[in-house]
Amino acid sequence: MTLLDRHIFRSVLGTTLAAACLFGFVLVAGNILRDLLGPMLAGQMRLVTFGRLVLLMVPVVASYALPLGMLTGVLLTLGRLSSDSEITAMRAAGMSILRIAVPVLILGGIGALIGLRINFESMPWAKIEYEREFAAALRANPLSFIRPKTFIREFPGAVVYVGSRNGPDLRDFWLWQLDPEKRVIRFIRADSGRVDFDEANSEFIVTLKRARIEDHDRKAPDSFAEPLRVSTFEEIDPFRLSLARYLGIQTVHQKLPWMTYGELEAEKARVEAQPVPAGGEKQHARDVMKVTLTIQDKFNMALAVFTFALVGVPLGIKVSRRETSANLGLAVVLALAYYFLIVVVGWLDQHPDYRPDLLLWVPNLMFLSLGAFLLRRLDRA
Repeated sequence: MTLLDRHIFRSVLGTTLAAACLFGFVLVAGNILRDLLGPMLAGQMRLVTFGRLVLLMVPVVASYALPLGMLTGVLLTLGRLSSDSEITAMRAAGMSILRIAVPVLILGGIGALIGLRINFESMPWAKIEYEREFAAALRANPLSFIRPKTFIREFPGAVVYVGSRNGPDLRDFWLWQLDPEKRVIRFIRADSGRVDFDEANSEFIVTLKRARIEDHDRKAPDSFAEPLRVSTFEEIDPFRLSLARYLGIQTVHQKLPWMTYGELEAEKARVEAQPVPAGGEKQHARDVMKVTLTIQDKFNMALAVFTFALVGVPLGIKVSRRETSANLGLAVVLALAYYFLIVVVGWLDQHPDYRPDLLLWVPNLMFLSLGAFLLRRLDRA
């Protein structure tokens, strides 16, 4: 590489890393607010565990931050070089636009290879480790889920309120049982009770005393045309509240996005080898297509790093802006358009006849064609 190549390569690399860190920080911060901040403030995990979980989020968000960072880095760097007339000076020295773009495209190719490693190896490993660490932290003190004077919504199909708690002993217990439409179908209030944790099943076993139960009409819970069925009990049979959503990690390995390349290929072979019952051909095709789409999506996300590098070269030179906000805005708009097309194709996973596994490549091919066209046109200008 010549001195100019190294200059462009280092400039784009530095800006790309900074932009990727910015987008990664935004994505990590959103996950922290959604998943980690509440448990940490409630004393459900130590600060050291919180820090490890944040670090494990990095490979997960890197899959999305890297393409955005590449596009932003190319737009910002080449926009600045063009605005400072450095691109004009390079062209006056006999370098074509295609030649100027070489170090950027090399960086894009390296980024695509890194993206493949992240998508197929680092991200699945980090996600599984994250779930394991998160579950272990909460499992160490499961009773911390029972927070007094708080409406607790972590249990599926229920909202719980406890006036006070002394170890496993509860006072002033309220429970609203909900249907799939979040309507109340049963209300329980008890003076006291006890909660025990079933570690094998990740469930609370709740026993209540001096309880009052109100049963709503399950077909029309919001209708009060009929009087509520009210019962009182000195003690009711124990019932269970599940925490498998937070404490069970066995389901993570079954989720296709968190499988490595080898696991996905094995899963695809397993699904394809399953016997197809009469009339089950369409469902079998859907199951195979889901695995295929996951593999293709991971390849596409890695290729997007190179695609955005190619598109960013002519746009960065043509726009010729030093303003960070303008170039950042352009990068976000292009990325949103790309991801929107990816999401639209993903909706076809239930229609394997439309070949969504092939359509998934259309956004990349469109952006690659656009980048090549603009680059060639700019080179002839």
